[in-house]
Amino acid sequence: MGVSDLYERLKDDLHRFARSIARHEQEANDLVQDAVLKALREEQLHTLPDYKQRAWFFRVMKNKMIDERRKEKRLTEWEDDLDFSIQGAAHSHLEITELLSHLPQETSDLIFKRYWLGLTSQEIGSQLGLPAATVRYKLHLAIKKLRTVLEEEK
Repeated sequence: MGVSDLYERLKDDLHRFARSIARHEQEANDLVQDAVLKALREEQLHTLPDYKQRAWFFRVMKNKMIDERRKEKRLTEWEDDLDFSIQGAAHSHLEITELLSHLPQETSDLIFKRYWLGLTSQEIGSQLGLPAATVRYKLHLAIKKLRTVLEEEK
């Protein structure tokens, strides 16, 4: 019996479980797909009894969902930490330009792309050939520097 036969036998249960833990239909379909892909690599799965096969799929989908939620939470926390309004600190484009002049060109470009163009760290990273985490780290350092500059000016 192959994975396709196993999937056909468990399809209704898998989709029902995935819909019960997912936020929307697309996420549920992704969970099922990821579980089936993992099943293709799991050779011992076919030797298990039916109830253990079903439990294996449920556990894989639940763990995948938990991993995705943790990943989203980390990214959201980073994005919240990077939510720094330069425009609130300065009142004109001239003041903003002067404030950004305290940063190296590369860093001020990151600030520009993130806060004026509204790009995500993932999009900036793909443009510059950097990991998104590196972009977030550099933005974090730039914001720290800008806060220091603003505090010194007050």
